[in-house]
Amino acid sequence: MSEEAAQRDIAALAKGGRTNFFGFLLRLAATAPFLFIAGRLYGVEALGRYASAIVMIELVAQICSLGQRRGLAQRLSDDESQPANTVADGLTLSLVSGAVAAVLLYLFPAPMFPSGHYTGFDRLLPLAILPLCLTDVALAALAYRYDIATSVRARSIVEPWSQSLTAVAFLLVMPESGLALSYLVSKIAAAAFAFVPLWRSYGAPVQWHPHPLRLARIARAYLPLAIADLVEWGTRKLDIAILGMIASPVAVGVYYAAQQVASLPQKLKTSFEPILGPVITRNLKDGNHAAIVQQVCQVGFWITAAQAGIALALGIPGEGVMGLLGPQFVGGAGAMCFLLAAEVAASTAVVSEAALIYIARIRNLWISLGTIALQAMLTLIFVVAVRDAPSWNLPEPFAISPDKVSYYQAASVAAALMVSLGVASLVKASVLGILLGDRINNWRWPLLWAAAPAGLFGWVATHFLPEWAELSLGIPAILLIYGWVIWHKGFGPEDRVLFRKNVGA
Repeated sequence: MSEEAAQRDIAALAKGGRTNFFGFLLRLAATAPFLFIAGRLYGVEALGRYASAIVMIELVAQICSLGQRRGLAQRLSDDESQPANTVADGLTLSLVSGAVAAVLLYLFPAPMFPSGHYTGFDRLLPLAILPLCLTDVALAALAYRYDIATSVRARSIVEPWSQSLTAVAFLLVMPESGLALSYLVSKIAAAAFAFVPLWRSYGAPVQWHPHPLRLARIARAYLPLAIADLVEWGTRKLDIAILGMIASPVAVGVYYAAQQVASLPQKLKTSFEPILGPVITRNLKDGNHAAIVQQVCQVGFWITAAQAGIALALGIPGEGVMGLLGPQFVGGAGAMCFLLAAEVAASTAVVSEAALIYIARIRNLWISLGTIALQAMLTLIFVVAVRDAPSWNLPEPFAISPDKVSYYQAASVAAALMVSLGVASLVKASVLGILLGDRINNWRWPLLWAAAPAGLFGWVATHFLPEWAELSLGIPAILLIYGWVIWHKGFGPEDRVLFRKNVGA
């Protein structure tokens, strides 16, 4: 690959990351009102029941997407003659599987509502499966042509704001089902917004018709990637599922709220996925492994640096951040801190997997299965141990009072996630390094140099400033201190391209 081509790839990655980082900020601004509305107006128990139902909906939607969020890029790269037909195949696969799944969940709603408490409108939630999986395919097709802006608008503006606004509206007319209906409306709105640019970009299929055998072959080819996607998604949702079966709705509600805050940095990882996939597939086609190593390490450092800063800014004043959702959520600060650390630990695994799914799908799948098995084992051990801890008569300060069990269970589940994702990062980076003949490493010492002064200022702010100043002044100051140090000590010329629009110049 020529130097010009390498620069073009880095430029494309930087542009996609910039656009999605802006989307992350928009999503942050839009998600906060919904969490405030759900926590303050609907209550922690209603939020817990909603979280349990959403886990099942998104699990089924992930299955119905059949791995096309990342796999579609390879199909479009292999067959560029009639891309509209390829996209039509993908949409049809998701439409058929999503319709079957929606009908089954509507007829048998028990998996969505383990507590047995739901209304007739709550049963409409399975309808969200169709727009969910179809939007994934549409946005993946647009990302292949480097259209990331549509994904940002759909996922970071239309979806969260429509959910926040309709949650308020439904609170006035049907408060029992308001959260579920607002979720359904938001997914339909995002799908409608995504399909207009998809039509403009690809147009109508040419001499295309759905054929069962062709679609079955495509589904079989996608199967390893679909399972890997499902496992990766499961590591973020298995914890809620286990909590829903073992712990109280309060524990589920607190953990879900902490997860929503802490998962905002996760969007930074997915920011680069749509654009990293096409770049990697093109370099694989050319046999340029060195370029893939460079791109994976480059993007991995960008993600790690950004997530570490956000983790410091949200984690240090964690009690104040969670307290914004309501006083009963303050105890979830520990869970939120573990979840923020888990996102930093997972960054190497995510960028490594972006290449492994095209180079060694089956090996990546086994590593992912091992990760989720480790997480499930640790989660069960930690949750049961915390549940029984009040009867152990532990000495202070290790004793856990019965009224705090829900909060400690939420924190223990987050700790299990952090450990399992850290192990996955080490294993996946090692395997990819062996396959590509070079080392995969996102770590740079300036990350520690930037974290030290930012963390010190955050400690001072939490101990000596009132809560309003700790949040309104402390969080921006932590980000500014961290950003200044990482920019001057950690970023080289190849990193600063992320912040320049005119890369060629």
